[in-house]
Amino acid sequence: MKFKRHNKLEYGLRQIDIAPLIDLMFLLLIFFMLSSSFTFQSGINVKLPKAVTSDIIKDENVVIIITSEDVIYLNSNLVTLKELASKLKDINYKEQPLMIKSDRRASVGRVVDVWDLCRNLGIERINIATNQDQ
Repeated sequence: MKFKRHNKLEYGLRQIDIAPLIDLMFLLLIFFMLSSSFTFQSGINVKLPKAVTSDIIKDENVVIIITSEDVIYLNSNLVTLKELASKLKDINYKEQPLMIKSDRRASVGRVVDVWDLCRNLGIERINIATNQDQ
């Protein structure tokens, strides 16, 4: 008895179905997106002083940053003390709270200068950013 061999392959068997591969790639993409943590911080590095009695403020603030070299930034833009006064006058920040983020190594005199400038302009809601001591 002689058996017949079928060496002929059908065209459907030679093609690879890529739908499961695409599903797997999307699942891996979603997994890595959800498992990674994204932290966006400003480009100005400031080490805030620690305080036990600090409160959390959730309002939108105008941010003045004073670095350890006593350089002043207004909303991440480099300014001098005179430019800070003119910009705070021009934009009229009296309705918004103002946040001073000062590096712990910044001079107290520079922080007081910025504080006095803001008070002279009539800004009453001035906050100083700190880290809570835990």
